[in-house]
Amino acid sequence: MKKYEASSTIQASPEQIWNILVEQNAYPEWDPNMLRVEGNIKLGEKVKFFTKLSPERAFPAKVTAFEPGKRMVLTGGMPLGLFKSERVHTLTAVSDTETQFHTQETFSGLLLPVFGKSIPDLTDIFNEFAQGLKKRAEA
Repeated sequence: MKKYEASSTIQASPEQIWNILVEQNAYPEWDPNMLRVEGNIKLGEKVKFFTKLSPERAFPAKVTAFEPGKRMVLTGGMPLGLFKSERVHTLTAVSDTETQFHTQETFSGLLLPVFGKSIPDLTDIFNEFAQGLKKRAEA
């Protein structure tokens, strides 16, 4: 298993942050590594992420969990679980105006030893995502 994660304490309500996370067309405005998002971020929907890391390639995912203001899971990979990625965004209210945001992506599956070699260190990208979200929510 390979895992990347980042967290941020944001001076905004979970609902405010959630509204930013589900507005797919605005991602390039606050996520410094995102070119565009295609599809709708809703339960059961498929979404394609186009990043600066690999601009010619789409990273498809399906929204497999969707608890507004609390938790979202985006799952991608190959059939039969040969290679799987699971990105989880979690929002935890600290107070009425403060939220703990956590994002984590886990890569797993039988083919991880093959595909895992091509996955670069995403630590900085995850931290930039969390900080971009914080800046947008607090603006």
